[in-house]
Amino acid sequence: MMEAKTKETQYQVCVEAAEERGFERMGLRSSESWHEDPKHIVFRFSRYKFVSKMLAGRKHALEIGCGDAFGTRIVQAEVEKLTAIDFDPVFIEDVKSRMMAKWEFDVFVHDMLDGPVPGAFDAVYACDVLEHIEPSQEQLFLDNCFGTLDLNGCAIIGLPSLESQVYASLQSKAGHVNCKSAPDLKALMERYFHNVFIFSMNDEVVHTGYHKMAHYIFAVAAGRKI
Repeated sequence: MMEAKTKETQYQVCVEAAEERGFERMGLRSSESWHEDPKHIVFRFSRYKFVSKMLAGRKHALEIGCGDAFGTRIVQAEVEKLTAIDFDPVFIEDVKSRMMAKWEFDVFVHDMLDGPVPGAFDAVYACDVLEHIEPSQEQLFLDNCFGTLDLNGCAIIGLPSLESQVYASLQSKAGHVNCKSAPDLKALMERYFHNVFIFSMNDEVVHTGYHKMAHYIFAVAAGRKI
């Protein structure tokens, strides 16, 4: 590797970087997606990209249900500080094993049904989490998600739409016990926030189109109710 020389000199930095710090690894979930259906990584990254731009400039963002946190860095690049949690120790250990000094962030095991995450946050987001929460535990989950959010903070919840589930694969649907339509998600978030904006998403495209044809939906909320 040290003797490898790229034909165009501007790409030599790639060789030098690999020699200096080695190659970074995908996370558990991302690696499986890359092997089975690579386009799903594009979809997941696009969700993180949307979140990152909505939260740009925030002082301290909390990611709930980070999984392997392979896309977390996209949001981290746009905020001053980021903390990530997941209830599964297997994924948290994977995240820690791949942590790079330049992109280090706080990450630990925490179940939102057990209580709020300690600390103060001006942004909270959860992608692909709410649909795994039993409806009977939904209020407890969201109470804890938003319990330490600053009154001037904002929150983003993203999940597969209820209408999409008829087309979802068995693996995708596994554990999906609480998918929602866009109007239901908006009504739910309006219990907690004065301002709620709904976005639709198909593949990697976020838009304001007809929600019943959306595969994925986002709620962006601000102005927390006391």
